[in-house]
Amino acid sequence: MKQQYLFSALLATSTVSGLAAQPASAQVNQVTGVQINPSERGIELILETADGAAPQTFETTYGETLAIDVANAQLRLPEEETFRSQNPAPGIELVTVTQQNPSSIRVTVTGTGSVPSAEVISNAEGLAFSVTSPSPVSETQPERPAPEAQPPAAQGEEPIELVVTATRTQEQEEELPRSTTVINRQQIEEQRNLTSNLQDILGQLVPGLATSTQSSSTFGQTLRGRDAQVLIDGVPQSTSRNAFRDLRTIAPAAIERVEVVRGSSAIYGNGATGGIINIITRKPTDEPLAITTVGVNGSLTNFDDSIGYELRQFVSGTEGKFDYVLNAGVTSTGSFFDAEGDRIPPDPNAQGGFADAETINFLGKIGVDFDEQQRLQLTFNRFDDRQYPDYATDPSVDEIPGRQKARTREGLSLDEPPGNKNTLLNLEYNNEDLFGSDVQAQLYYRDYLTRFFPFDGREFPSLGNLIYQSRVESEKFGGRLQIETPLSDQETARLLWGVDYFNEDTVQPVTTFDAETFDASGGLDFERTGERIWTPPLKLNSLGLFAQLSWDVSDRLLVRGGVRYENAGVSVDDFTTLANPDEVIQGGDLDFDATLFNIGTVYSLTDEVGVFANFAQGFSLADIGLVLRNAPPTFSVETLRPEPQKVNNYEIGIRGQWDAVEASLSTFYNQSELGTTFSAPNTVVRAPERVYGIEVAVDAQPSDNWQLGSSLTLLGGEIDQGDDGDYDPLDGFRIPPLKVTAYVENETSPGWRNRLQALFSGSRDVFDDSTAFGKRPVESYFIVDYISSIEIGSGTLQIGIENLFNNQYFPVVSQLQSNDSTYAAARGRRLSIKYSLEW
Repeated sequence: MKQQYLFSALLATSTVSGLAAQPASAQVNQVTGVQINPSERGIELILETADGAAPQTFETTYGETLAIDVANAQLRLPEEETFRSQNPAPGIELVTVTQQNPSSIRVTVTGTGSVPSAEVISNAEGLAFSVTSPSPVSETQPERPAPEAQPPAAQGEEPIELVVTATRTQEQEEELPRSTTVINRQQIEEQRNLTSNLQDILGQLVPGLATSTQSSSTFGQTLRGRDAQVLIDGVPQSTSRNAFRDLRTIAPAAIERVEVVRGSSAIYGNGATGGIINIITRKPTDEPLAITTVGVNGSLTNFDDSIGYELRQFVSGTEGKFDYVLNAGVTSTGSFFDAEGDRIPPDPNAQGGFADAETINFLGKIGVDFDEQQRLQLTFNRFDDRQYPDYATDPSVDEIPGRQKARTREGLSLDEPPGNKNTLLNLEYNNEDLFGSDVQAQLYYRDYLTRFFPFDGREFPSLGNLIYQSRVESEKFGGRLQIETPLSDQETARLLWGVDYFNEDTVQPVTTFDAETFDASGGLDFERTGERIWTPPLKLNSLGLFAQLSWDVSDRLLVRGGVRYENAGVSVDDFTTLANPDEVIQGGDLDFDATLFNIGTVYSLTDEVGVFANFAQGFSLADIGLVLRNAPPTFSVETLRPEPQKVNNYEIGIRGQWDAVEASLSTFYNQSELGTTFSAPNTVVRAPERVYGIEVAVDAQPSDNWQLGSSLTLLGGEIDQGDDGDYDPLDGFRIPPLKVTAYVENETSPGWRNRLQALFSGSRDVFDDSTAFGKRPVESYFIVDYISSIEIGSGTLQIGIENLFNNQYFPVVSQLQSNDSTYAAARGRRLSIKYSLEW
């Protein structure tokens, strides 16, 4: 009854606040006219607004086009839905103004020889830009022949969406011969009203990606049935001893957008057998901007013990040739409770969690534009995530007959808190015209540590019969150099070529604990006794050479293809194991290589509909550390099968974009001769595998105030464990059940937006009611979330309710666990309230 009262009061508060916000229509500015006036440097572009307001803008470039996104704005021209001006000034070929989404406008300015530049200037009529032509404008400048006339833009034409991850260069999304998903800043901020965990956000928004594990681990959250390669600004977040925590390395508030390439790829090297998740950090703004955010969150099924908070500050701007970004924040997360009001273990699936945690993220970025072609940028990001739980998982539930949900015990005493630390330093240089080529160079350094919860391994001889707490420590440095060279004067053919290199040192030590103290405390007190090495130090270095050709055969036919050669080496010193501490196992060196290909094509059937086909190979290095830590005394490093897992991915698809509807359909099949499936927590099976599936996404905007959409993902997969042609189903950690998402969003009144989103996860039972690890039956569940944003005063109030109807369910990964102590329920109804002030 108390929960029902709180929920009703919240909805009432949201409604009253929204009604109060109606007169303050500053959230969405109406652009009622567009002016272009000649100037000494080029043109002056004015977006006329009803009250002369100047919304926030974000810039990007591609080819010879400058794109400016205008946030919180809607295009309301009296006669047309788009604006288009051909050759408004020498050096400027085209200017367009279009509606990008319900609350964002895109302005594009295309130059004739290079990219124009623009700066915001003050103007009483609205938002004004001073656009500088790429070539000097003067009365004596010779006239150039005007380009061939082009047809006017189609009514309701969507703006260009740029993707860099799929090809390592900026491309229009519709020109890519493969499936991609781009999650922009507005979507991230919207989902942050529900969760601060990037896995939850991506699981909701990305077709092909399994639902969230609701833990700090991505073990069981595959992309197209395989592992994804996670990058931050192109820097790999993986470690040779796979801890499955690559997405728990940066706060979502520090992210500008996320680009997801679905399907195997080798364009960035090792690890993308299921695809690529490239996290792109916050971009600098043209004008000085500061945003302060404060928030509170908690469970509505047990609010007092679950209260958390968020404090965050964002500062950005541009001063002359220099620009900067600072984003610092701390997030405190309380305990999690299920829909029945019971506490969820802080280590829900024995893979780590993010309840009872404090997370600090600091992003700093400074850039300098030496001229219109050259830019240097330095990025630093520090992510520190630590759990401070007073509760531990209760192992006694494993002794109770029948299926029991995991529960907790109070009194945990632990000196070293579980969590993740990730430090990233990234230096990037770009020259858009070095002897006619676009050159990008990158140097990076990464220092990473992740610490797990303790484990009682006294019943396992392979673990030395120890009580221990393990951690993975890794250092990586590397660099990338890529050069894009046009092969024709019209740049219809371009060659991207370059080299990647990285060097990584990784080790997995353990802290051991006293058994008598542990038993006397009922398994809650951990008294340190020493340090041991579980996975020996691994030195991994990798060199990749690549070439990628882009050929625009005609206006309707595009071809993309390339090759990558990868050579890697692993060095292991002599080592011992937990099981045999007195037996020294001889180390050694391993070398392996792989050559991988890709080719794809896009054909435009009409201006609105295109089809694509793609073949691409991806690869992943074997988790050698997992094998070494379980090595018997007679083991030799040279006996390993170190060759990479090579995955062949075949994909065809169709996508369309009309005035008010955007849709895509793709189907794929991928196959590998050497798998990396876990048959038990410490065992890897290298056997032939195949995965196949279908992905559908539809988004529609039936009116100015309404937006809705849905996606569907359905996968299947098998493994030939005997390598005899007899395939059996892959386990549930690899192949998730059917996933369907849907949303409806409405601008209820100016300054007040509401969104309902749903997720359905289907059932899967292909192992005849097996109780083995990863093979248990999975039951379906359905959840609904509510998000609201309200403009109040000079800021925005954001409200989010996760699991709106307080459904009691278990995440897929929990249902697959063989022990009840790791069969943790999902979060019940949770509330988040934030207020962001822009100044």
